[in-house]
Amino acid sequence: MNILYEEDGSFKVGSIMTDNTSSLQIESLSGKRSKIKAANVMLQFTQPEMSDFIPQAETLAADIEVEFLWECCPPEEFGFEQIATEYFGHKPSSLEAAATLLRLHAAPIYFHRKGKGRYRAAPPEVLKAALAGAEKKRLALAAQAHMTAQLIRFELPAEFSDHINQMLYNPERNTIEIKALEAACAATHLSAVHLLHRCGALPSTQQYHFQKFLFENFPKGTGFPAVELSGWDELPMGAVNAFSIDDATTTEIDDAFSVEKLGNGNWRIGVHIAAPALGMPRDSDADKIAASRLSTVYMPGSKITMLPDSIVEAFTLTADRVCPALSMYIEVEAETLNILNYESRVERVHIAANLRHDTLEPLFNEESLAAGRLDYPYANELTLLWHLVQKMEAGRGKADNNTQVDYNFHIEYDRVSITNRRRGSPIDKVVSELMILVNCEWGKHLSEHGFPGIYRTQQGGKVRMSTVAAPHQGLGVAQYMWSSSPLRRYVDMVNQRQIIAMLKDEPAPYPKNDTGLYTILRDFDATYTIYNDFQRNMERYWCLRWLQQENVELIEANVLKENLVKMTDIPLVFRAPSLPEQLPAKTRVQLAVTGIDLLDLSIQTRYLATIATDENTATDEELAEYEEQAGDLAEMTKPEEAVETVQQVADAEGGETAC
Repeated sequence: MNILYEEDGSFKVGSIMTDNTSSLQIESLSGKRSKIKAANVMLQFTQPEMSDFIPQAETLAADIEVEFLWECCPPEEFGFEQIATEYFGHKPSSLEAAATLLRLHAAPIYFHRKGKGRYRAAPPEVLKAALAGAEKKRLALAAQAHMTAQLIRFELPAEFSDHINQMLYNPERNTIEIKALEAACAATHLSAVHLLHRCGALPSTQQYHFQKFLFENFPKGTGFPAVELSGWDELPMGAVNAFSIDDATTTEIDDAFSVEKLGNGNWRIGVHIAAPALGMPRDSDADKIAASRLSTVYMPGSKITMLPDSIVEAFTLTADRVCPALSMYIEVEAETLNILNYESRVERVHIAANLRHDTLEPLFNEESLAAGRLDYPYANELTLLWHLVQKMEAGRGKADNNTQVDYNFHIEYDRVSITNRRRGSPIDKVVSELMILVNCEWGKHLSEHGFPGIYRTQQGGKVRMSTVAAPHQGLGVAQYMWSSSPLRRYVDMVNQRQIIAMLKDEPAPYPKNDTGLYTILRDFDATYTIYNDFQRNMERYWCLRWLQQENVELIEANVLKENLVKMTDIPLVFRAPSLPEQLPAKTRVQLAVTGIDLLDLSIQTRYLATIATDENTATDEELAEYEEQAGDLAEMTKPEEAVETVQQVADAEGGETAC
């Protein structure tokens, strides 16, 4: 005797070897013997042959109309043999019963299973909904297949047009668009971004990176709501004419300087900082905008400001205007240039000029200073400041002769030019040293008056942000805070509020143990890191664009560590796996460019030759920075944080070329 039985959700046949009432010993078509439960047996048969039974039953089942079979079913639960009798109009044969069972089992929308061989017809309203769902799924699968085929042909489906950013930067895996994209990626062996780029979905490779940053950090866009500034008390007028020193593209001019001869023969040096905190008290609408941005975002050729243009315009230290400012005046002994005393004021200051690096540096430099040339605007004042800051730098024990270079990116009509300038120039030192001075002294004064602030500390080589004054070993000062760039950094504005309140003998806007101050510190630290990473990525992008633009096929690079190299002409750091093993650091090599990927920000090269050993290469601090830029450096051991150097302070304080 043969049986049809159910096992693991499918139907099988076998011949009975032994019947033990509750269980059976059977032999399958393959000759394998096994034990099954009697409850799993659906029916017994003798004809047709066991090998033909299921194929013939499947053929017969295919002719059974599911809709008619459903109409034949009673409203209550039934067995398959019962409905087979109703459908065929007579006691069914083994094949007819088996065919009915197979048909019931294969139509779960119409027939809900209630046990082995037992079913119940779906209620009409349930069946209608299920059929609609099945049709919807069928159409979705057809649409998905159509979109996949389009993508494989490098055609962009119309359904993708309004969702490109979402698909690229935060894909929803359950949508048919993403399923179609993933299937096409598997078929073409391309990543999603590369495939969509081939399909013309990206306006440009540069926009891919920019839009990714906006999607993740500015989901509501970069525009500002309408906002009004708060009023402030009438300020006294400072009796000085100040000048600023900034990059040519700077619009957020935070700092300016003045030099005045006193009646006692000494000099009074003024450092004047834009004072937006006057019109943006804590928790005001304008403050909430700044607190949400936390910093201006910089990238080659563009920026996203922390503050609306109207607020920047109200407080930026623009030439030929009288501007509110937080000023520190330093009395300097004429002969020795020793600093005698400090005085801070909140006042109005006349800004006489905005000096720009590109026009000032050819005139005010080490060569012109050595020659004693004074044939340029503010030459006497700048010369005095130069001598003063040299003494200040030496007093901190941090005098250096920096030979490293900085790189400037200029983008016009989608073409990039990359120029360099030596670090530590007289302009750099004048700005950075005076900023270090005021940030150190204001931090000291806040601490002495019991006002908390946000400080930058460095101990044991690690830079940290803290609400308590502590030494900054890299700068050689007892305490250091950021308060000199309030138009560009939110912590500077927060610290400026504290300083102004201290000078006015008012309660601190952020008292001791204020949780808001800790929240600002935490959020700023995280956000500032994200913005800096983005700036570095975009500089890397434009370096790669420059290589393509100039059709560069051969490059020279210095080995930094293992197979990590830096180009000699532009600030591009990358891995060169083809380098010979154990090349020492500072070795200069020649490489052939074999590929550039502007989406992955990667470059492929082939080692050609070793040229020389270059002694003038990266410092340990720069190496730490380069390792961060190189990408995919998880296997390398590097410091937890790069050491903050004097030059990094100059970069941070000196204008819009750095965050």
